[in-house]
Amino acid sequence: MLLVALAQLKIHSRRFAAIALAVILAVAFLSATLMVGSSSQASLKASIGQAFAKADLVITAPAGSALDKRAVDAVAKLDIVKASYAGTVDPVTITTGKTTVAGVLQNTSADPALESAVLSSGTLPRATGEVAVDSATAARQGLKPGSTVTLSGIGSAADAGSVGDAGSAGNTVSAGSTGGVTGGSAVLMATVVGITEPSHDPLMSGQTQLVADASTLAALAPAVPPSSDQQTTEQQASDQQPAQSIQNIQLKLTGPANGHAIDTVQQALAAAGVPGARVLTSDGQTTAAVADFTGGSDQLTIILLAFTGIALVVSALVVANTFSVLIAQRTRELALLRCIGAGRSQIRRSVLLEALVVGIVSSALGVVAAVGLMAALIGVLRGNPDYAFATLAVTPAAIIAGLLVGTALTVAAALLPARAATAVAPLAALRPQDVTSVRNRRGVVRMAVGVLLVLAGAAALVYGSANSELLIALPGGAASFIGIMLCAGLFIPAVVAGFGKAASPLGVPGRLAAVNAVRNPGRTTATASALLIGVTLVSMMMTGAATARTAFDGSLNFRYPVDISVSGPALGAGGPSAISAAQVAAASKLPGVQAAALLPVVGTVSLGAGAGTGAGSGAVAGNGAGAGSSAGDGNQPVYGISDADAAAVLRTADNRVGPGEVLLPKGTKLSVAAVTSGPEGKNVQQLPVRTATSRDVPALVSTSTVPVPDSGIVSGAGSGSGTGAVGGTDASASGSALVWLKVDSNLSQQQLLDLRTSLAQTLGVQDFQVEGGALEKATFNQVIDLMLLIVTGLLGVAVVIALIGVANTLSLSVLERTRENSLLRALGLTRGQLRGMLAVEAVLIAGVAALLGSVLGVLYGWLGAQSALGSFAAVTATIPWGQVLLVIAAAAAAGLAASVLPARRAARLSPVEGLAME
Repeated sequence: MLLVALAQLKIHSRRFAAIALAVILAVAFLSATLMVGSSSQASLKASIGQAFAKADLVITAPAGSALDKRAVDAVAKLDIVKASYAGTVDPVTITTGKTTVAGVLQNTSADPALESAVLSSGTLPRATGEVAVDSATAARQGLKPGSTVTLSGIGSAADAGSVGDAGSAGNTVSAGSTGGVTGGSAVLMATVVGITEPSHDPLMSGQTQLVADASTLAALAPAVPPSSDQQTTEQQASDQQPAQSIQNIQLKLTGPANGHAIDTVQQALAAAGVPGARVLTSDGQTTAAVADFTGGSDQLTIILLAFTGIALVVSALVVANTFSVLIAQRTRELALLRCIGAGRSQIRRSVLLEALVVGIVSSALGVVAAVGLMAALIGVLRGNPDYAFATLAVTPAAIIAGLLVGTALTVAAALLPARAATAVAPLAALRPQDVTSVRNRRGVVRMAVGVLLVLAGAAALVYGSANSELLIALPGGAASFIGIMLCAGLFIPAVVAGFGKAASPLGVPGRLAAVNAVRNPGRTTATASALLIGVTLVSMMMTGAATARTAFDGSLNFRYPVDISVSGPALGAGGPSAISAAQVAAASKLPGVQAAALLPVVGTVSLGAGAGTGAGSGAVAGNGAGAGSSAGDGNQPVYGISDADAAAVLRTADNRVGPGEVLLPKGTKLSVAAVTSGPEGKNVQQLPVRTATSRDVPALVSTSTVPVPDSGIVSGAGSGSGTGAVGGTDASASGSALVWLKVDSNLSQQQLLDLRTSLAQTLGVQDFQVEGGALEKATFNQVIDLMLLIVTGLLGVAVVIALIGVANTLSLSVLERTRENSLLRALGLTRGQLRGMLAVEAVLIAGVAALLGSVLGVLYGWLGAQSALGSFAAVTATIPWGQVLLVIAAAAAAGLAASVLPARRAARLSPVEGLAME
């Protein structure tokens, strides 16, 4: 029987091509997924390990503690240590004269043997007041060696006022002086002496990266009150040790980095009072850092494997269906073998041997395809300087898993067809017979189980959706879908037959196609089910994404009163950074801006100690930036807005304030509030309170109720510590003005980011002072679109495999009906009508599968979104009709394309030759 099986593969190799293609795609998906995981780990090691590449040993602090100068001194004195480097990375802001951006500042190593910074030009900083910046930042900010910048530690300038006005906030220190101040970090004027290559460490990638001497970090470190057991900032600078905690200590050894060296270092640390520190080799530290970064698990691989499982299930359906057709076509041949002495087990082994050979060859090709795909992907990534660390890692697991799973899938899918090959008695099989009924005992049991799963799963899904319980809805949805697949034989043939009636106007070809499409219900069900799975999941993700987008947009409309909000000093507050009406007018003319309004502080509102707004200290997310004091101190600034401006910039009328009332944040318990305005706060009005839709809306009054003072300043507005100050102006003296803007809703995220920069420059504020719902919406939509694109692409593999199944089923059916088609040709059916018949048959199967899958997908997507988001936002079913119809049309078109080759082969055969074939 071995020779029989090999002969079948050789003679009918074309019939096994679709099986091979389905397995190749599934195995390539699986192996590529595993290679993505291993390559991601290898790339992380290459990027994170860059910082430790020159070290022999790396010391890190135990959990919950930090390293200090004691640890550095203890290991530096060891005979086995040739050089040491105490690495720190601290947050800073850098001001170039135009803009202020946040970044990270890393100290250089005194010994070049442990220096991780790679110079592009210039020199490394070696003195206080010298700094090197990464090439990306240098290009963005127009910096080069010799440029002057202002550095300030996070929490210094920001706490004192504006990070953009280095000369007026914090304690300014000139280059070469460290200062000995308390009560905040210093601000340092520094000179750029070098340009470095950006670090590929994912914790630093994309940030502004600065390198400086340890004395510069000490100058920017938070100052501490002098005491008998603490060094002053000057002493720290003289010792070349920054005040911040040390992240790691890297050692260059005189000998090998073995266990003895590690023990020696650990003993020295314990003796110095630093027990529990982790001492690892460079490779060991890189591995540990990767584990810390990923949390010890590879979530990306897990997610991809879930989609791989879908592709494998679809592939198994295609393989099983194809083998079933092949066995049905060879029924008489196998019966003849039984008549001449072949036993049942021999026939079964012959079929399984065919599957084994096809599985091994196809799996090997799939693994090769995966390696080629990943190599190409890594090559493309490495072509981008930002991803030069990308590393291809082909692990044995990726190869072995691909070979084993692909082969096992093929053989397992052939088990039932192999069993069916011996189920009919030889003499009965030699006689022509109609299609065997599928309503056997096994089918009845399958249907019963399917119905139970549908009922139980649907109940759990509906309950979970109604109560926003995702952990209940998710398994319920999965169970119901499995049940639907088990019951597919009950409805798919019937639906295909129903839609087949619509083909009657096409004449004889249409009517014949409708009959042929359901001639073998089991085959039609299996073919359509494979495509239905993929389409259901694609439609589910589309509907879920659209519903989530609608829910998020609705939440933003309530949370943010306007598209973009800019916080700044009050009009007339003085100073170079005060926002003027002319600047607001200029901002309103920027591309993408539809309207802009300046909201000065016109007074204060007394909330009382128990009123409570829930807004806390300051308004959240910038809509009232610098606006609020805590509820405990009782007063908050009140902003004035004209009726025309409110109508122009506010998203909803719910947040408009009418004459003679004050609008307060959501959660305010007052019905009447005292609003103080006028010179020295002499005017006090008791105004009825209207509650806003969000806690992030600042206190508002109409300018018809409280006019804007001529100076734009309200004496005593605000109440001290709870209020923010922007541009160096204390809110307790002048308040903080707001600029509200309405922007074009069709702006992309990149256009909004560009607009943010333009607004910051036009209004004289920093980028972080420009916030709002439009920016969050664009970011969220971009994430949703990217995720949807990725998921659709991944599910597309399953859809392609299913369409291969449609083409294969149709092709094998053409071979099965060769004499029948030839007879139709002899009776007058033209070549074009024959091709049309097969095309309609394919479109019926693919179209019905796509239609049913879209209906199920929309239902699952809506209920899934409700269960996941119902507790966070109001969820309204949103059906992306355009996308759903596109999926249905694409599936039908793909089914039509799948019929081209089978129809061409059928039409090319002459009626005489076809009738002469057995």
